Amino acid sequence: MDSTHGQAVAQELVKICHLMYQKGFIASVEGNVSVRLGADEILVTPRGVHKGFLRPEQLVVTDLAGRQISGAASPSSELQIHLLAYHERSDITAVIHAHPTMAIACSLAGVSLADGVLPEVIATLGAIPTVPYSTPGTQEAAESIRPSIGRFDAIILARHGSVTVGKDLLDAYAKLEMLEHSARIVALARLLGSVSPLPPEEVARLLLAGGRTPATLSSLTQREDENLA
Repeated sequence: MDSTHGQAVAQELVKICHLMYQKGFIASVEGNVSVRLGADEILVTPRGVHKGFLRPEQLVVTDLAGRQISGAASPSSELQIHLLAYHERSDITAVIHAHPTMAIACSLAGVSLADGVLPEVIATLGAIPTVPYSTPGTQEAAESIRPSIGRFDAIILARHGSVTVGKDLLDAYAKLEMLEHSARIVALARLLGSVSPLPPEEVARLLLAGGRTPATLSSLTQREDENLA
């Protein structure tokens, strides 16, 4: 990571971590972020380091098999989630795992964000699925995202947090903001009254506008109902 490009990427990753902390998407040593450096290398946050005060020199480089290439600390305990996402999605270069408060609260309360409620979410993300709980830091937790990560860029890990992916760090971060903003809107709306999804024809129109098929949401909603039952 001696190149000018590598240093710039490290600076951007650290900036994203600081922003996540400032926005309340993580606390203390929570959360982890990674970005591709090349065909077989990723730059990832270290284990047990406060992300609000993270420095570029603390970052770790691994290959896509998880073998550490450089860095004094160990890579994130959630590295397997990042590796699985990169193996499943050749179109992404960044992965963010955060602990957004309202998104986690929704998963605890059994509130799904997969329903076609908010037009911006449908058009931009298709939906925000919630995957069943698995012990954090395990391969099982990584495997929990496999059924969804191929089709969706923002996922809630029940009781645990979120995973967002993107074409670059800013894209993955923007999807994290949208995920938590959506969770706040849905939670507030449920406090004020009932929440109804958009009509199926409007959902289909929005999905098509975002380059997806209507079946994307209908099959997911059915699976969500089964998981949250």
